[in-house]
Amino acid sequence: MTPRTTLEATSAYYQASPGVRLFRLALGTSQRLWPALAVRAAYRLFGTPLPPKWISRRAVWDGGWRVDAWPFEDASITLYQRRVAPHGPVALLLHGWGGHARQMLPLADALAGQGMRVVLVEMPAHGRSRGATSNLPQFARVIEYVVARLMQEGHHIGAVVAHSLAANAAAYAASRGTLMDKLVLLAPPASPHEYTRLFAHVFGLHEGTRAAMQKLIEAREGILMPQFEPAAVGPRVRVPTLVVHDRGDSINRFADGQAYAHAVRGAQLLATEGLGHRKILKDAGVIGRVAIFARP
Repeated sequence: MTPRTTLEATSAYYQASPGVRLFRLALGTSQRLWPALAVRAAYRLFGTPLPPKWISRRAVWDGGWRVDAWPFEDASITLYQRRVAPHGPVALLLHGWGGHARQMLPLADALAGQGMRVVLVEMPAHGRSRGATSNLPQFARVIEYVVARLMQEGHHIGAVVAHSLAANAAAYAASRGTLMDKLVLLAPPASPHEYTRLFAHVFGLHEGTRAAMQKLIEAREGILMPQFEPAAVGPRVRVPTLVVHDRGDSINRFADGQAYAHAVRGAQLLATEGLGHRKILKDAGVIGRVAIFARP
């Protein structure tokens, strides 16, 4: 079977819901009749994780896990920690856009086996966490906040392991001096700007609407999208870094992972075949390599 293109994958992601298809029609109409409304509506949809978070909320965590909700901005974040955990350094595990903490469990088990104290985080508007919308800058703020708070509680951050959009956010946080011993980027996206172009194409947005949406995001978040690009982030990352990316990833291109591996001095690149965007999270070979790299 021929791998899907990034455009095809993005289209399938958004158009899986009949409500979203209807929203696309409404956006196209409002662009012509009320452009400012189209920009605000696009901004809202762009920041809404899909599929709905209630899908992952239904999952039951066994009694061996402690679940904590931390207020954060106008939402919350959810942390999962084993009740009986090793006393080693923390391995902070972060899911990607539209994901949830359970996706990181295979990695959590392997890192716990290396004597690390695993902490899984669900971002605002994901899983059990409160909030209706989120975005890349907020992901980065969550990482900085969680690391600071864990350190305040006396923990040492041995590794941050992040998937997809959270990998982009984690690299940015590391570039700003967030303390961690090691960084693992799993299928990171290289260009937030490029994703707005894909989003605009899927929803039939004119370039003027897309550009206005981007400016609205940047103004509200107080940061420009190019500041998240590998060329801006990579040279300021000072910790050992492992990048894992599949050559056939149809969500974030393999070239995105390469861009980080080239931009971060001394970074290692693990290229996989046939795992796509999400199977890398449970592949035994990848998990073993990450565990060896992240261990204290």
